[in-house]
Amino acid sequence: NNATPLLMRYRNELCCFNDDIQGTACVTVGTLLAACRSKKEKFSNQKIVFVGAGSAGCGIAEQIIASMVSEGVSEKQARSQIFMIDRFGLLTDNMSDLRDFQLKLAHSEVTVSDWSFTEKHPNLQEVIQQVKPSILIGVSGQAGLFNEHVVKTMKKHCALPIILPLSNPIKQIEALPEQIIAWTQGQAIVATGSPFPPVEYEGKSHTIVQCNNSYIFPGIGLAVVSANISRISDEMLMAASEVLAQESPLVKTGKGELLPPLDSIVELSKKIAFEVSKIAFKQKYALKVSDETLLTQIENNFWQPNYRQYRRVSV
Repeated sequence: NNATPLLMRYRNELCCFNDDIQGTACVTVGTLLAACRSKKEKFSNQKIVFVGAGSAGCGIAEQIIASMVSEGVSEKQARSQIFMIDRFGLLTDNMSDLRDFQLKLAHSEVTVSDWSFTEKHPNLQEVIQQVKPSILIGVSGQAGLFNEHVVKTMKKHCALPIILPLSNPIKQIEALPEQIIAWTQGQAIVATGSPFPPVEYEGKSHTIVQCNNSYIFPGIGLAVVSANISRISDEMLMAASEVLAQESPLVKTGKGELLPPLDSIVELSKKIAFEVSKIAFKQKYALKVSDETLLTQIENNFWQPNYRQYRRVSV
């Protein structure tokens, strides 16, 4: 609960970064951008339902809103397309004890005035039925919340839903990839927070990409060290997400995986470091140098784990 307030308090005073909030948001936005581009759809046109309205979930939501705004929609419109659900149901402004970062994402009570729901606040199934989202994200830590009824209801309103059960470890995941693939007859884009093997369904293999923060934070750290960046801004995080989306094999070639393989992290991190540094120059959070000098600095600061050969000697 203190993570977001601490980040907001110090991010303009210190060169600090919260990987749970910002790293998770970066890699999730990059994944969603790649998924939408593979579908030939605009990110800013999506309706997104979250289950889990803690620091991580709200951090992802705010980064999504920033990305939508960068595509030309108003912030008000972007916020109207995001629906946050916690253990009591959909966040609305008449809920008590909402934290500041949650209140910014809560819908007006008027929004749900003509909805049909059974309890005080709409639950996940009822939100899916009313909103008809194209994207469903789980950061709740509660296993099984994306049940068959929820997934099939979503699929009924979206030909190719994007479903991201991101909670980990595996015992806390909202739905297993093989369940989502089966319940959608193989017509879903799935990314998870934990590693999973490919899912075989009706003779087709579905690769399950891992929406892993390690795609993002090494490159951001490399940028900070290489360019001597004094602050980490939202625009830098957006640049990191954009690089990840651009490197999607599925987007680049029309086939392959949604995200680049993790064994390509070396080159990906260098590309992220370069683009993040360029934003830092533009925002005057680092002293501008030429592209050639920047690339040299990135190479010089890139750490390679080269170990000396050794032979164990008993004493």
